[in-house]
Amino acid sequence: MSEKSKFSGCPATGIGSMPGGDAREAAKTVTGSFADGQGMPYLAELPARGPGADMIGRSVGLLVEMYGHVEPSGWRISDRPGRDTRRARSWLGEDLDALEEFTQGYEGLLKVQAVGPWTLAAALELRGGEAMLADAGACRDVAESLAEGLRAHLAEVRRRMPGANVVLQLDEPSLTAVLLGRVRSASGYRTYRAVDRQIVEATLRDVLAAAGEDGTTLVHSCAPEVPVALLRRAGADGVSLDFSLLTEREEEAIGEAVEGGTQLFLGVVPSTDAASEGMSDPGGSVKGVRMLWRRLGLNPGTLAESVTITPSCGLAGASPAYARTALAHSARAARSLADNPE
Repeated sequence: MSEKSKFSGCPATGIGSMPGGDAREAAKTVTGSFADGQGMPYLAELPARGPGADMIGRSVGLLVEMYGHVEPSGWRISDRPGRDTRRARSWLGEDLDALEEFTQGYEGLLKVQAVGPWTLAAALELRGGEAMLADAGACRDVAESLAEGLRAHLAEVRRRMPGANVVLQLDEPSLTAVLLGRVRSASGYRTYRAVDRQIVEATLRDVLAAAGEDGTTLVHSCAPEVPVALLRRAGADGVSLDFSLLTEREEEAIGEAVEGGTQLFLGVVPSTDAASEGMSDPGGSVKGVRMLWRRLGLNPGTLAESVTITPSCGLAGASPAYARTALAHSARAARSLADNPE
């Protein structure tokens, strides 16, 4: 199917975050781990540097005509760009410089990540301290600002890496909580009302469209109960999730996604050193994926073209040595899946 070809040559990748604060070292690790067709390199995020390099701060720096600053409770909307917004933009520029250095002449898939509109609305505070999620108009405003910022960001990445086919990943770990009314208010004593699924879907579609008519997109969540069918309807070419959190209830949606040409990014490699047992056996890491294919009655020959192997989540909490190991292991596990689909 034509949809599958969008991710051809993408057996493995990482989620986004890396440990430490050295942009050049992170870019070197990410590009080196997926050299020679072993997977998709990406623009690393380094949250250990502090506010502005964190997941929310990075995306605040992308917003157009909307700014943020750090309060003890988290990121809050500002009237004008202050130190925290400027720092976020500066670190993004530093990370782009490093990636550009290590991708000279690169041709192939290249991924950039940003927080999606609903996780951003759940995390960003209005001036009164409540989440943007409490205000439908504010949710629309932040989504529009994000989409505009992403268009400019993707244009910059394409200018710097002209041979790359740039993939946009939206990180939406709070999406299920938004849909089910589980996001807690500032006081913690109540939750915000669930957002209508059609509004959620339409907003995601508008932001994913920032990738362009021929752009390639995916949505990542390492939370349980990822709404796979909704993400597909919103236009995501791929869905990225923590494989260990999949339940039998979600398997039908997974099977339909595969048959419909949606790429599955399955997090099967532990994202921290503490959970790294079994890292000597790449085939063992993807055993559950093979079993899932059998339960769904899918053709084993489609495994390698339908699945991209990743760590279970970002690697910010890992040691630098383990982060390198996890990315290399993802590539080896993907090879095992291709070589021995059954």
